[in-house]
Amino acid sequence: MKRCAMLAVVMAMVALSGEGRAADQAWTGQWIGVSQPSEPNQWICYRKTITLDDKPTAASARIACDSKYWLWVNGELVVFEGQLKRGPTPSDTYYDTVELAPSLQKGANTIAVLVEYFGRPSFSHNSSGQAALVFELSTPGGKIVSDKTWKAKINPAFGTTDPPLDNFRLPEANIRFDTRQAMVGWNGAGYDDAAWPAAVEFGKPPAKPWGKLYARPIALWKDTGLIDYENAAELPAAGRDEEIIAKLPYNLHASPYLKIEAPAGKVIKLHADNWHLYGDRRTAELHRHEYVTRQGVQSWELPGFINGHEIHYQIPPGVKILELKYRETGYNADFVGKFECDDARLNTLWKKAERTLYVTMRDTYYDCPDRERAQWWGDAVNEIGEAFYVFDAERGPMLAKKGMYELANWQRPDKVLYSPVPSSPPPSWEDFKTNKLGQSGYWGRELPRQMLASVGWYGFWTYYWYTGDKQTIVDVYPAVRDYLSLWKLGDDGLVIHRPGDWDWTDWGEQKDVAVLENCWVYLALKAGVAMAKLTGNDSDIADYQRRMQSIEANFNKTFWQGDKYRDPKYKGQTDDRANAMAVIAGLAKPAYYPAIKQVLKTQQYASPYMEKYVLEALYMMDAPAQAIDRMKTRYAEQIDDARTTLWEGWGIGDKGYGGGTYNHGWSGGALTSLSQYAAGIAPTSPAFATYHVLPQPGSLKKMHSVVDTPCGLIDMTFKREAAQTSITLVSPAKTVATVGVPRDRAVKTITINGKVAWAGGAVKALPEGVRYVGADEQWIRFEVIHGEWKLTASE
Repeated sequence: MKRCAMLAVVMAMVALSGEGRAADQAWTGQWIGVSQPSEPNQWICYRKTITLDDKPTAASARIACDSKYWLWVNGELVVFEGQLKRGPTPSDTYYDTVELAPSLQKGANTIAVLVEYFGRPSFSHNSSGQAALVFELSTPGGKIVSDKTWKAKINPAFGTTDPPLDNFRLPEANIRFDTRQAMVGWNGAGYDDAAWPAAVEFGKPPAKPWGKLYARPIALWKDTGLIDYENAAELPAAGRDEEIIAKLPYNLHASPYLKIEAPAGKVIKLHADNWHLYGDRRTAELHRHEYVTRQGVQSWELPGFINGHEIHYQIPPGVKILELKYRETGYNADFVGKFECDDARLNTLWKKAERTLYVTMRDTYYDCPDRERAQWWGDAVNEIGEAFYVFDAERGPMLAKKGMYELANWQRPDKVLYSPVPSSPPPSWEDFKTNKLGQSGYWGRELPRQMLASVGWYGFWTYYWYTGDKQTIVDVYPAVRDYLSLWKLGDDGLVIHRPGDWDWTDWGEQKDVAVLENCWVYLALKAGVAMAKLTGNDSDIADYQRRMQSIEANFNKTFWQGDKYRDPKYKGQTDDRANAMAVIAGLAKPAYYPAIKQVLKTQQYASPYMEKYVLEALYMMDAPAQAIDRMKTRYAEQIDDARTTLWEGWGIGDKGYGGGTYNHGWSGGALTSLSQYAAGIAPTSPAFATYHVLPQPGSLKKMHSVVDTPCGLIDMTFKREAAQTSITLVSPAKTVATVGVPRDRAVKTITINGKVAWAGGAVKALPEGVRYVGADEQWIRFEVIHGEWKLTASE
């Protein structure tokens, strides 16, 4: 079976068995735990010894818990941080499937599981209120399941640091591990657990409070194992009064490790470099952790992760350092996509955007990996668009699919969509809306413009267009339709403003909300039409089109002021975002483009979130040189900065917005602009069955771009010399590509694979597999089947 078809089948199977529906197979294992009440930041150890007649050839385990687990088999670490944050719906839980056959042996086998229970409300996890584990292992000889024959005990070594605590939005706590209380070797085969109490049974799935169990739709984390720091040779051999700074190769999810020889009672502190920049602010309060020594040689690894460019160890004098290492874990997809050009600054920007994207991917898309770790959908929309140009086409899109199901499944009874989800719904909506709950970690507020982006052209529809995954759209469309029904038109034929629960449009100043809101609604309705057609809901189309036509009829006569877009009621400075979005939505007439381009030269109010759309608008108006100039100007400080990721605002900490993180998911839109528009690679039908390569080089003379698609790799090289421009394309099987030779320079002849195909404005003999499509002001276009093609244009 060809790759296109295989990936389509994979995506459809995941849609049917993963995010959208709970497991069909019944569970026989019991939810088990301890008799003591569940408390925040509680860590529970589980053990079970089983006997197998033979080493199994296959042994699949299904595992779920609230909230995270680490799994050992016969003393070997098999899973480092399993379990996705809860939940796929407000009532339910995910489960993992893990193949254990390689770790099992004939005879006695010891299974040990450490469960971390968050136990508090947050912006990224919905606590069930009860710490527990359920486990089922299927072998050729039968099932081994969790029940009261297992042993379970609270790990007394785990506690929480003294204040200041971590951010109220996070479910994970600051860990204080006192190894003097540790049960040394508890996860190994030879440990004596005879004195441990039996586990308490709480019922079989779908028992409450955990609900139905949904299959984990993304892979377990990539895991490097323990590796050396970049400056390992320079790290000291003994503790000291100053911090020990261990350098990472780039911003990443790190689990610090130490091996030391120490007297008892010494306190070692751990945090990342970002804690010093903004992590001790009330709005940030990043994670920091502590380890208390026992007498002698000992080692410890932080479960979970912190992120940054450096790990700072505070190891006091009197402690001998034997090893300092770290483990990198992260979202499990391959880095396949590339963009390289002859402008080193743009290469740096693209790579920083790539790294920013990856560090904001884990259980969900994140806004930031330190302060919140939450799936804000304004960030997610930008991240989804970038991911198609960075990762492999099979696993890369899975996080977007998961997020789409979550957004739809968490829709409120009043049809409102909101994010971040999963999160913790407030116990009292009235108290939440009146802010009586304060900074409690509960969430349920709608940000209307973000939700429009999510269900619209750049959110759900972009996912479908790049993957061809129809079933996911079928499943989420009812939620989209319900949400779009909330948006009404006024007597002026334009959108009635919906403030939602947080009337947020973008960070920064000078936001022309009325113009922006009409653009976002129009794009959401446009996607609604496309989704309704795709899913067979044709009866919905007329209403969407009626509202679109009304916006079309009234938008320009209300907002176009002759040289710019402005709401007549708006009193601030002319908004670059609003003018760009008019182009993006297709509401701006081409005759307005020169004036809009001038606005985008002088106005710079967009945050990095909305800057993506400003840059895209410039490319859509055939202004690639201006797009590159603006890109390099706006991101100049970030390009020059030594850090490997892009910021929440145009500054860090107090100079930024909303906390000023130096790694923020929404900030990498320039990556999409360069891959999709500068290199010009984008699908023209679902899943790249047809696509175009329409370069807009601007000032660039060389570009190399690689994009993985459901049909295989697209590899394009663009070169421009004194009087010649060439495009070399390697196109995958089962695709048809439209390749455009740019007309920003005079073109006299075009050869394709060495044969003259176009000269003097006329088509000549074409190679087999090539068809002339036509020409306009920007490109001379040819359609080519799969294979390797070189188009050379001479002046």
